[in-house]
Amino acid sequence: MHVLKFGGSSVADATNISKVLDIVCDIAKRDRVILVCSAIKGCTDTLLNEGVTPELTGRHEKIIRRLFTGREREESLDECRKIFDLLAAGTPHIEAYGEILSTKIIARKLACDGIRTQWIDSRSLIRADEGKVIESLSYPYIMATVDAHPEIEVFVAPGFICSDREGLVTTLGRGGSDYSAAIFAAGCKASDLEIWTDVPGIMTTNPKDVPTARTIPNISYKAALDLARYGAKVLYPPTIAPAMEAGIAINIRNTFDPSNPGTVISDRCVSDVPVWKGVASAGSGENSVLHIVGEGKPDAEAALERATAVLKKAGIRIIRASVEDGNVCVIVHSEQEKESLKAIHKDFFEQKNNSVTDIYVAGYGAVGKALVGMIRDGAANIAEKTGKEIRIAGIANSKAYVIDREGIKPEDVEKRLKSGNCGKACGFTDAVLENASRGAVFVDCSNSETLQESYTAFFRRGISVVSSNRRALSVPFAKYASMKSEALVNGASFRYDTTVGAAIPVMESFSSGAVNPDSLQSIEAVISCTMNNIITGYDGANTESFATLLKKAQDIGLTEKDPRMDLGGQDALRKILILAREAGIPLESSDVEIEPMLGKEFFDCSLEEFYRKLEEDEPEFIAREKELDEMNKRQRFVASVVKAPKSPLGFKAAIRMQLVGMDSPFYWISGTENVISIKSDFFSSPLVLKGSGEGAKFAASGIINDILSV
Repeated sequence: MHVLKFGGSSVADATNISKVLDIVCDIAKRDRVILVCSAIKGCTDTLLNEGVTPELTGRHEKIIRRLFTGREREESLDECRKIFDLLAAGTPHIEAYGEILSTKIIARKLACDGIRTQWIDSRSLIRADEGKVIESLSYPYIMATVDAHPEIEVFVAPGFICSDREGLVTTLGRGGSDYSAAIFAAGCKASDLEIWTDVPGIMTTNPKDVPTARTIPNISYKAALDLARYGAKVLYPPTIAPAMEAGIAINIRNTFDPSNPGTVISDRCVSDVPVWKGVASAGSGENSVLHIVGEGKPDAEAALERATAVLKKAGIRIIRASVEDGNVCVIVHSEQEKESLKAIHKDFFEQKNNSVTDIYVAGYGAVGKALVGMIRDGAANIAEKTGKEIRIAGIANSKAYVIDREGIKPEDVEKRLKSGNCGKACGFTDAVLENASRGAVFVDCSNSETLQESYTAFFRRGISVVSSNRRALSVPFAKYASMKSEALVNGASFRYDTTVGAAIPVMESFSSGAVNPDSLQSIEAVISCTMNNIITGYDGANTESFATLLKKAQDIGLTEKDPRMDLGGQDALRKILILAREAGIPLESSDVEIEPMLGKEFFDCSLEEFYRKLEEDEPEFIAREKELDEMNKRQRFVASVVKAPKSPLGFKAAIRMQLVGMDSPFYWISGTENVISIKSDFFSSPLVLKGSGEGAKFAASGIINDILSV
């Protein structure tokens, strides 16, 4: 004898019931069947809360009209309407009739299809006392009914409902149809008990909370009971005891994927090796209780330490943690329940086979060298935290390049480049296109103005691009938009978070959608590291001359080869273009009004003459600095995009020197720090982002984050 139970979602409509009938008929060819069904989805709640409604009667009639024709249809409709009339008249225990309705329909359909079928009344067969089945009474009734009808192929019984000792109608509680099925299985000594639902078995956790949850193929009665008691919704806890006592395995199956074997609950296939099977959670007021359930007596104390470490690392506050009945119990605040489930599930139940990301690095200057060094020194930590390995498959400097799909050890990069291929023209990008596989990442650490011309070709090959090259992103807007579109349509990623603010999470602030042309009021930013370093480092007569400080910055590579490019606002221009475009404003360089720090005469001369003029004007710089001190002000080179409804773009953009007071976030910065202030209708106060905007290590760190995010 096979006992099959189908839940409310499995019999929700005629289409689903047809799937149920296919499964039942297939099994009935091999063995006799007791079919236990729930009410159609939502029926019991409606009966309890609203009574008989036109919508509820309509749903049942629609099912009948889809399943039957002719005389069978009329007879089924008549039977259904009589039951609803009875309920409308005030019949007690109205909640017991949802299962009667669904099973009457299904039994009739099986009979119409030529299956020898009998509807049996669970109210007469199962007796219970306060929700606990009285097995000594129920089992003989069930066995006698089955034995009395050897000709029947399929018995159809309503789940959930039963009677008490005196024969008065009662129920087995929410989820009671599972319990009914287990009682029928034990009562008739069935060989199999299958519970068909809308999920593929018992899972390592709730897949609605953790999408990476997977089906547990085999689990012990005890572990399944623990998961059910601790919050797993797939199985009603009392179901397990009757099956376990009778030695009947419970198979949880998916009605909508009948080829999936689901989960088998028994003690037959349980391994002797200690193992953790799943994590369940349940809310309790302001707190949530998580239980990690195992079988085979795994080391619970070690797992407790592991779980608390995982949660603390994820920034989750643990209210209490303990071992209970061999399982790990952790209590957290309810608002952190899902986050806690994900953290524990990832550490305990997800495979940690590292995936390998091949990268091809263009540019082996300060940033490129810092990137290679971080990959060398941080490989183990990256793998442990992310399960990913970054492999250098190609690298190029201004003279040579190397391609090796087996991987280039970071410590061998310089040696390999010395004997590499000539790097002139497009040699490296052509080699990448020829050798890189889909999913690889091209990393642009260069200052090239032309390298972006290859980005589109990379995207079309499924190669993602991570760029710290702001020149590549400050191209005309049409080209910028085209690159982003090509990446999107070809399933590649395009990340350039380090083009503005190095490792400051500027782009993340724009990705939320809160910063868009409709809500944005302004972006104001001190983003030229060169200008800020010089301006904040200069203090009139108290420091070296402005010309000396600028020359030192040039010598260490902080400025362009001609520092007047920075003083003229070109670096700030590239960055404000990127920020504006990320906010959805199609800004062009010609739309930005730039007022250089110095007069025109400083730009219309040789570099040597430029420095001489700066020294000549040093007294004026000193006087200006003294004046600012007396005013308690500071001057900053500010790039801005401000809402201006009458302007063609709806915004005006400018880069100019501004005086700021102590109430401004720009007042307090120094060195190469960047500050970006965003005003939006979504923010009650300006969003201010601050941090080092320069530095090879900061940029390399941001590039690694971008690579790992691809």
